Amino acid sequence: MDRKGQEQRLPERDIRTIGIIEDDRLLNQALDMSLKNVGYATVCARTRAEALALMGNGEALLLIDIGLPDGDGIGLYQELKSKFCARLQAGDQTQLHHERMIPAIFLTARDEEKDMLAAFDMGADDYVDKPFSMNVLQKRIEAVLKRDTRESRESAEQTVCTGELVLYPERKRVFVKGREISLTAKEYRLLEYLMVNQGQVLTKENILEHVWGIDGQFVVDNTVSVTINRLRRKISPGSEGTCRIKNVFGLGYRIED
Repeated sequence: MDRKGQEQRLPERDIRTIGIIEDDRLLNQALDMSLKNVGYATVCARTRAEALALMGNGEALLLIDIGLPDGDGIGLYQELKSKFCARLQAGDQTQLHHERMIPAIFLTARDEEKDMLAAFDMGADDYVDKPFSMNVLQKRIEAVLKRDTRESRESAEQTVCTGELVLYPERKRVFVKGREISLTAKEYRLLEYLMVNQGQVLTKENILEHVWGIDGQFVVDNTVSVTINRLRRKISPGSEGTCRIKNVFGLGYRIED
């Protein structure tokens, strides 16, 4: 509350949408009214079917009742995450490396440990037993959204992507299909140079100058090819023949998407 006794509303630029999935009509309405009063937008559903039809389109957070008349909330959360992921895949493919799945707070009257553990295993951010205080729930929502915003900022750093390869220039880290690979300094610089210039043919002289910082007179002739082969084995273990780093005969090397 502010000094005038009115609930503090969010600044208009910070308005976020909360998805409410609760089969109890009165509680659903109370959640809707309470959240709108403090400045959130809401999308409301009382069944699994309604939630699948209405949600999974960019909500900032979901409130999910575990016990729904046409299914359980934990399974529904998995379905909504899949729907959200499919929406991202239909758009910019690189967003999949930056977007965090929809955070969720589960609501339940069961108070059973197995439900709580199942919810957390599915990626729940919090768990609230009924009955609960609206003020306490609002504080928990704020805490989850703050944490989610912080993690989104941290994961939104610049990346360079080539197919299943994801390179983080600021952290000097490389992932293949979500698995981090260990590279030497020269291997990392070579891979970064190829990925930044994706599709372009880079000559041995280009590579030596950029990666080794010399014109090649102090290294043996096969230095680049040996490093390329080591890099191929690391980014395509067991399938070097299908590696994205290609040898352009008589010209140099390029990496393909």
